Amino acid sequence: MLHWTRWEILGFLIFSAVVVVLYDVLGLTFLYVPWTPVALIGTAVAFIVGFQNNAAYGRIWEARKIWGGIVNTSRTWGMKTKDMVTNEYAEQQVTEEILAAHRKALVYRHIAWLTALRHAMRQPKKWEAFEQHRTNREWSKVIHIPEKVFSLEDDLFHYLEADEWDYILSKKNKAAATLYLQSKHLRELKEKGLIWEFAFLELENVLEELFTLQGKSERIKNFPYPRQYATLSHLFVWIFLLLFPFGIVPEFAKIASNLSADFSWSWCFTWLAIPFCTLVSWVFHTMQRIGTVGENPFEGSANDVPISTIARGIEIDLRQLMDEPPAFIPKQFPEENNVQM
Repeated sequence: MLHWTRWEILGFLIFSAVVVVLYDVLGLTFLYVPWTPVALIGTAVAFIVGFQNNAAYGRIWEARKIWGGIVNTSRTWGMKTKDMVTNEYAEQQVTEEILAAHRKALVYRHIAWLTALRHAMRQPKKWEAFEQHRTNREWSKVIHIPEKVFSLEDDLFHYLEADEWDYILSKKNKAAATLYLQSKHLRELKEKGLIWEFAFLELENVLEELFTLQGKSERIKNFPYPRQYATLSHLFVWIFLLLFPFGIVPEFAKIASNLSADFSWSWCFTWLAIPFCTLVSWVFHTMQRIGTVGENPFEGSANDVPISTIARGIEIDLRQLMDEPPAFIPKQFPEENNVQM
């Protein structure tokens, strides 16, 4: 945390020192703001920052619940496709190899849906502010977010046939297009009798749930934290941070003057306002910055929802349940600096 905010700490330290020098050394005692209005502004700012952080945490928690639902529904999809694609109601029996190919196509296409969705969630939006800060850009260079390292085209190539790959990439909402292909495939299997009508409805219900979860995830991604609250929070915090030293330094000077008769070192007491101002300013600014970073839970920061790790975990589970050889199953994305992607 200290490394993340080191430039702000340095700025607050310098600004507080400048105010102390102007007031105590140069004698510019008119640089004084009554403490009462500063305290009132600080109280209001605390409420605003608290509201922003609660709202940001709510967005992160909702996003995590949505992707938790994607995990559960994905496992349900794998289970039902494995057991419901059979010859039991087929008019013309097909070989087990053909059935296995259909199951594999349905599972791989689902992995393609996960891939398209996580890439969509990582697409930058103009209101997302994570990359605008210097230390955030440093963090982005240290870690390797998969969606920024590998293109969607390359990732989808592993799970789709050539014609499906072309079809999905031609659509704006690639995740939704993938689910449409899933429904089309199910209908074809039903017409061949390889899926019983009741099983067809069950699998369509799973696709409906996936559409719902995708829409919820897109809602968080595409609807930002209301900018009027974000802008006012940022503005009010900086008003307080600029006024705070001018209100607290004179208070420390008063204490120093009261101590002068009893303590020989009272002359330096005013300078204790520097670390005090720095500490309080750091707390307010860091809380506001945490709220700003948490507004958009898919940007790839250390506290965001690790959708890449979740999606890869689902893929590993599904492919293991299909009894694929371990050598063919990809490894989980590595943690970097103890952070999941």
